[in-house]
Amino acid sequence: MPAEYGLIGYPLGHSFSPEYFAKKFADLHIDARYELYPLASISELESLLHSQPLKGLNVTIPYKKQVIPYLDKLDEVAERVGAVNTISFRDGIKTGYNTDVIGFAQSLVPLLKQQHREALVLGTGGASKAVAYVLENLGISYTKVSRSKTESVLQYEELDEGTIAANKLIINCTPLGKYPNAEQAPKIPYDGIGESHLLYDLIYNPSETKFLQLGKERGAVIKNGLEMLQLQADAAWEIWNR
Repeated sequence: MPAEYGLIGYPLGHSFSPEYFAKKFADLHIDARYELYPLASISELESLLHSQPLKGLNVTIPYKKQVIPYLDKLDEVAERVGAVNTISFRDGIKTGYNTDVIGFAQSLVPLLKQQHREALVLGTGGASKAVAYVLENLGISYTKVSRSKTESVLQYEELDEGTIAANKLIINCTPLGKYPNAEQAPKIPYDGIGESHLLYDLIYNPSETKFLQLGKERGAVIKNGLEMLQLQADAAWEIWNR
């Protein structure tokens, strides 16, 4: 019987993961399957767990935080981040991990220059928590931006060209611009972007989002989320097969 792995989230359209893991299974001559499980509500996870003998799950939008109460334990990083993107099932124990931290850090660090000491993090979901954790570890100060204002979060309307110019690292953790809505982009004052900026988009499809295009037009270095996705998937595979 093949080992069962999969991805939960909603909605789940085109996903990198099934093809990526299918190739890995073939290369390693492993009898395993990777399925997509679009859950309209996180409460549907219970029936999935009872119906499938799962060995590992990945977790994506919007359940990286919502899945935590369904787990038995968290590893130290996932607990500190407050978000889970990988679950292992071993000896009846469901353990949550965050390999987004690994993927983001390893893909970001080679691009960092001396001027990238202040950052704007667009979005406040589960992915932004992993990004914030990495930035803190790297000693990069950051401000989160969202549609809703709180004491520690700016609204998009509060951003001006000066704010953009002062924050040379801007990271999109929202789904804005993701296929099939490729014409969308976070509403920030792009004219504040220049050649010393680094724009990082966690989206990988399309490979160059509107957010990245607008930065590229102004001379910024740009990076999409594909390498991060590959690195976090490799880290998840290591966790599942320890």
